[in-house]
Amino acid sequence: MNPPEKSPLDDVLDLLDLEPIEVNIFRGVSPKDRMQRVFGGQVLGQALVAAYRTVENRVCHSLHAYFLRGGDPKVPILYEVDRSRDGASFTSRRVVAIQHGHQIFTLAASFQTPEEGFEHQFDMPDAPDPESLRPETEMRAEVVDKLPEEERSWFTRPQPIEMRHVEPVEFFKPKKREPRQLVWFRATEKLPDDLSLNQCLLAYASDMTLLDTATRPHRVGWFDRSIQMASIDHAMWFHRPFRADEWLLYAQDAPSASGARGFNRGSIYTREGVLVASVAQEGLMRPRKPK
Repeated sequence: MNPPEKSPLDDVLDLLDLEPIEVNIFRGVSPKDRMQRVFGGQVLGQALVAAYRTVENRVCHSLHAYFLRGGDPKVPILYEVDRSRDGASFTSRRVVAIQHGHQIFTLAASFQTPEEGFEHQFDMPDAPDPESLRPETEMRAEVVDKLPEEERSWFTRPQPIEMRHVEPVEFFKPKKREPRQLVWFRATEKLPDDLSLNQCLLAYASDMTLLDTATRPHRVGWFDRSIQMASIDHAMWFHRPFRADEWLLYAQDAPSASGARGFNRGSIYTREGVLVASVAQEGLMRPRKPK
């Protein structure tokens, strides 16, 4: 009897289940369908998993990461964890991701023993309910015929994260728009009640749409070959517990683009309006010179 076929979310959870190699050293792999470089959210999520594997009874409250080189999806990634500090309330970890003998990514993460304190937050922006919006998969299916044959199956493959954009996505020749966007998202299946796993999956998903925000005033489409884009750094702050398999609103803006870089921010809310995480990212937005 053949084993049941794995879902896209199962595949992502397998990616996040790192193999221990030695004390403080873990190995991760990439999906076989990655064609060019490793997805930044994957490395971010795997590095946070590696850090969590060396921490007990504390919750990540912040992380700061730098993407140093493009990852090679054909070979494993080694994650080395430096146990920087274990204090009375806070724990610090530094993670280095290595491929082909070179650092491709670094992460610094801080963990805290849960405790009570002052509480306040910004209100969630107004947004229509996710059920009233079209799934991104439907919008992709409508334009897939415009793509080269070799890219169609990758573009329409089942996704581990369901996304619903408040403004419909313009994949080709977009209009000039404000550098802001609202996106509902959630994991496509139920997750375990493990907050650390939910945080690692949120880190994975947080890299999916953020850099696009800075391109909106410049009419850059998803398949625009006239611009080189890549994440440079990524920071997250986890404010409150949440479930990544329930609808979350990702409110994003890009206050500035300059020096061939775009700066982006994001606030992530539960459906009830609870602010659970904040994100900041700078990315490369380099116009390519005509050949």
